[in-house]
Amino acid sequence: MGANTSQVTDLSENTSLKALVGTETISENDPFWNQLISFTFISPTNSGDSKLLEEAVIPLAKTLIQNNPRTGNFGALVRVFLGRTKELKISTECQDQLFIWQAHNALFMIRCLVKVFIREMSEEELQQQFSFQERAPGSCGAGSEDLLEELLLNLVHLIVEVPLLDITYSILFEAVTTLLIFFSYQLFHKDILRDGLIYQHIMKGRCLELTSRLVKTLLYNFIRQEKCPPPTAHIFEPKAEGGLLYGLASGVASGLWSVFTLGGAGNSAGIDQDNNLLPLSNQSLLLLLVLANLTDGPDWPNPFRQAITCFRNTQDTSSLPVEPPHTFQINFNSLYTALCEQQRSDQATLLLYTLLHQNTNMRTYILSRTDMDNLVLPILEILYHVEDRNSHHVYMALIILLILTEDDAFNRSIHEVVLKNISWYTERSLTEISLGSLLILVVIRTIQFNMTRTRDKYLHTNCLAALANMSAQFRSLHQYAAQRIISLFALLSKKHNKVLEQATQSLRGRQGDNVALPDYAQDLNVIEEVIRMMLEIINSCLCNSLHHNPNLVYALLYKRELFEQFRSHPSFQDIMQNLDTVIGFFSQRLEQAGSDLSVERVQEVIMKGAQALPKDRLKKFPELKFKYVEEDQPEDFFIPYVWSLVFNSGVGLYWNPHGIELFSMDSG
Repeated sequence: MGANTSQVTDLSENTSLKALVGTETISENDPFWNQLISFTFISPTNSGDSKLLEEAVIPLAKTLIQNNPRTGNFGALVRVFLGRTKELKISTECQDQLFIWQAHNALFMIRCLVKVFIREMSEEELQQQFSFQERAPGSCGAGSEDLLEELLLNLVHLIVEVPLLDITYSILFEAVTTLLIFFSYQLFHKDILRDGLIYQHIMKGRCLELTSRLVKTLLYNFIRQEKCPPPTAHIFEPKAEGGLLYGLASGVASGLWSVFTLGGAGNSAGIDQDNNLLPLSNQSLLLLLVLANLTDGPDWPNPFRQAITCFRNTQDTSSLPVEPPHTFQINFNSLYTALCEQQRSDQATLLLYTLLHQNTNMRTYILSRTDMDNLVLPILEILYHVEDRNSHHVYMALIILLILTEDDAFNRSIHEVVLKNISWYTERSLTEISLGSLLILVVIRTIQFNMTRTRDKYLHTNCLAALANMSAQFRSLHQYAAQRIISLFALLSKKHNKVLEQATQSLRGRQGDNVALPDYAQDLNVIEEVIRMMLEIINSCLCNSLHHNPNLVYALLYKRELFEQFRSHPSFQDIMQNLDTVIGFFSQRLEQAGSDLSVERVQEVIMKGAQALPKDRLKKFPELKFKYVEEDQPEDFFIPYVWSLVFNSGVGLYWNPHGIELFSMDSG
């Protein structure tokens, strides 16, 4: 930074930066500022370089903190930037690349300094850094304007008003990133922040009227998935007649291009590198998630959540008697397409969850789509690769499935969509399978993984709830899906017997001892709950669509001995009656058909028997229906999760892990 700087190691010795943070006041009209913001600094290209930049900025920022109360130089830098933002729209229309470049550089410097300030001081002290300004020679006081609010307002204005073009891409990215930085106080607090100066400025002040436009713009940035423009179209492209400053600018082209293409800072190993190819899209989505998950204030609702809850499709021409606050319209088809394409990232899955759960217009639209496989397949792939995904991403994917399965039309339609050759499903070659059968296979696999590895009751519950919601609508189950349903029951049965045996041995071996016993009763209770649920799922399918599912009847008959031990068990007697009826009915028909029957002949007997079984032979049970309900105080889960995503996949951002209080670093 500064006119001649080209690498991080030069920063501490740069004369312009020394003057900025030094003891001399620099008037905002001084030519110095023009020189300061015409730097040729090579921006960082990876987390290592970003760390170096942060470490180089820290001593400069700390010196500025000491001297700024007397010089007001930080406030002057902010006012220089604000002066340039007023002309940004005109500069864009006139293709004034130099002007945009300087505004970008000024904002980049502000962002780097504020990031350190936030780590070093409270919000009140931060506001003071903005308020110090030159009053008269030799003295300095607080200005009457609220420069912090003015900067926040200008950043929001910049994001919503400056069009996204090749020449504005970098400054728009910087504006979104700077807003993210202002909310990063949360990283350094274990408790959820529910109020504060920045919250109030953004949610109550003059920014409030821009809420819907900001949410809409951030969504469109996500939808557009614009890559950073190549160097030939970059704002730093020098022109022959550009003179001295354009010559200086040319040195920065390759550097700022590379930060957006060569793996930005803050990315941990394993994080999808696509974030860095789409920096504005990624950063806009992160900011949107941060804003949407801010808690309501003491006496005001979160306007960003209101906007996300009520926006409508551009195709929706109906008028509402009362317009909800901060509503707007957006192209649902474009949003749906972007959501389908981006599900490999945590943040896109979290956005999909947020929209499905909170926006009834979007949920209705998604459920009306005839190409649901485009959305469901990426979600299933997340669950299939459960070993490689963090637990939060798996939870979100699973809850999305649970919300979708609350809809009967969805549960019917997924069995009508036939898929060919699912390449990522490697356990078995699936040349042709319905989306419904694939969904069942993946959910059962998730349950089995959870039983052997994580043993997370919450995961079990949601998997079983999704299967239960679908069970009455099971249609033409694939042979392999039917087998896996019964195999899961076999696994549960085996586990049940093992725990029962352990409990019995433990009681025998420790009679008379006062040593505390392992809680086998609790383990047994959990397993029996899961077994009961699986029996109810099988029963629901048999009662509602037996004649549509010969493969399930076949698998049931093939493993009929599995169910014998549960026939007299008090927890399962009622539900076992129907299974006994079905097993007995079809066993009898198979005996009548003769011995040594081929598989084809058995299936034929089952198909005919399914038509002949009287419906009234099966006892009716209440319909299995589970609805997802967000837990009390969801912010305790979502705010740390969102900030762990910012920490891990924010482009060009690095925070020292020491001092991060909001989440433990193994979950970040």
